[in-house]
Amino acid sequence: MNEEKKEVLKTEEGFNLAEAYAKTFQRLSEGDVVKGKVIAVGKKDVYVDFGYKSEGIMPISEFKGKEEVNVGDEFEVLVESKENEDGMIVVSKRKAERMQGWNKIVNRYHEGDFVEGKVIRKVKGGLMVDVGMEAFLPASLVALKGFGNVNQIMGQTLKFKIVKMNKLRKNIVLSRKDAIIQDRDAARKRLMGEVKVGELRKGVVKNITDFGAFVDLGGADGLLHITDMSWGRISHPSEILAIGDAIEVMVLNFDKDNMRVSLGLKQKTESPWEGVENKYSVGSKVKGKVVNIMPYGAFVELERGVEGLVHVSELSWTTRINNPADVLGIGDVVEAMVLGVDADNHKISLGVKQIEPNPWLDIKEKFPAGTKVEGKVRNLTDYGAFIEMEGRIEGFVHINDMSWTRKINNPKEFLKKGQKVEVMVLTVDPDAQRINLGIKQLISDPWPEIMKRYNLGSTVEGVITKITSFGFFVEIEKDIEGLVHISELGLEPSKKIEDDFKVGDKVASAVIKIDETERKIGLSLKKKE
Repeated sequence: MNEEKKEVLKTEEGFNLAEAYAKTFQRLSEGDVVKGKVIAVGKKDVYVDFGYKSEGIMPISEFKGKEEVNVGDEFEVLVESKENEDGMIVVSKRKAERMQGWNKIVNRYHEGDFVEGKVIRKVKGGLMVDVGMEAFLPASLVALKGFGNVNQIMGQTLKFKIVKMNKLRKNIVLSRKDAIIQDRDAARKRLMGEVKVGELRKGVVKNITDFGAFVDLGGADGLLHITDMSWGRISHPSEILAIGDAIEVMVLNFDKDNMRVSLGLKQKTESPWEGVENKYSVGSKVKGKVVNIMPYGAFVELERGVEGLVHVSELSWTTRINNPADVLGIGDVVEAMVLGVDADNHKISLGVKQIEPNPWLDIKEKFPAGTKVEGKVRNLTDYGAFIEMEGRIEGFVHINDMSWTRKINNPKEFLKKGQKVEVMVLTVDPDAQRINLGIKQLISDPWPEIMKRYNLGSTVEGVITKITSFGFFVEIEKDIEGLVHISELGLEPSKKIEDDFKVGDKVASAVIKIDETERKIGLSLKKKE
């Protein structure tokens, strides 16, 4: 210390101050935090005087810009090194603040505690938050799901949970996610203590799904199910709600144990099903619009919120309808008769066919057993064919009633869809709305004559019509077949039927069996030889 400076100190502060200054000089060490005053601001550095033999120096980058620091400013700095190559002490304002902030935080908080802080900037992998010192908020802990939108919380002062404090590095890791969970749980508990079934509450639509909407009731969510949004039919909640909508809902139910609240929107208005049995009495005729079609029937809207079901069996007296979509479409206006009303379960049964007279009432008189009629093949099944007759009445021909002599495995071998055929009415059951028809009954049973024409042991000629694993069939005259079993072929063990015989081959065989009951003829090539 030069003599001039000592003299000044003696004059202004006295001799004791000079001694104190000398003692300060001895005690100053790296890591100390001291108060300094800005004496000069350069392009790259800031110079600070804190009463030591040498001034302190720090990079101007510790400030946001040159305009942020001025000569005469006072603040605390941390001594990083006592002297650099220029003989100056390297100090840091930022590290002093970090040290002081760390000391305050570590003395006041522990891991798991909650603290308030302001989000100040983005960094790689997350955000920095000012909680008295800078703490790191990982992007994965910003929101409840995923990484959220970090831009939405920039500049906001929020609550965070301290998840990690590293004393060695003096850094802190925060979680916004855990703070949100704590606030949400607290809000839920508060709501569960206040909420009452039947009360109206205001909320904001927070999220929309296929099955409903979640409504924020003030920190806690309630579920507004799609079925409780409107008395009428809606396909998706977005038809009447949007995220951010402010709505008033009714509390339908709540579960304190599972923290769940069920909400309703339609319950704010009177149910259209009140007194519905008086408005739509059984036997009355109504008109409505088809709003939904299912394999079992069609739903018809009679008024907003009131629908009736036309079962597939109630669409037509005469036509067999497998799917309502074959005859109805969404938006069709139909006339129907009310068949039943269940107001408690919100169900109305409708019938379309009842609008017209039931043609089955006089069907026995119109088509008595034994009547021959013409019809058209409307549909084929594995076991028979549906024949449309006069007045669109349908009858059924079973596969066993198609031919006296021909073995038919599938009706498609004998009939084609749309083909016109003559049939005979066998039985009529008006109550079950069923008519049994026959084709083979149009002619007399030929088997008594067949029994006379073919004697056991007689030789017959015919054409192979079908080859199976157990033998082949031979048509010995029109629509009359006999079976040559594989045991009656005389084949060598190593050979297959297809090796020696083909469909269309002419063969001569001997009659070895005639069964009138089962309508079968057995043939043999061995006996013929």
